[in-house]
Amino acid sequence: MPDAQTLNAVMKSYGVSGGIGGGFNWWGILASVIFGIVGWYAFMHGWKQKSIRPSVIGILLMVYPWFISNVIWTWVVGIALTAALYFWKD
Repeated sequence: MPDAQTLNAVMKSYGVSGGIGGGFNWWGILASVIFGIVGWYAFMHGWKQKSIRPSVIGILLMVYPWFISNVIWTWVVGIALTAALYFWKD
């Protein structure tokens, strides 16, 4: 079994950044889980109420972490979308 340095070198040669042991950021995963749950609830609430606004914001909350790699921006966008969900009611 190759060690972590060998695996990191192979992954880097294929253009994969992060590597073994440093590829995950737990704050980013936590933000994705929290805002994913809020987004799922918003989507389901909007679906039941036949309201498009919470449904769209819910979908955005569930999907946006896939496209943002910076942890700080993940939290900023998640908080902004959650605030929009709260303050921008029908």
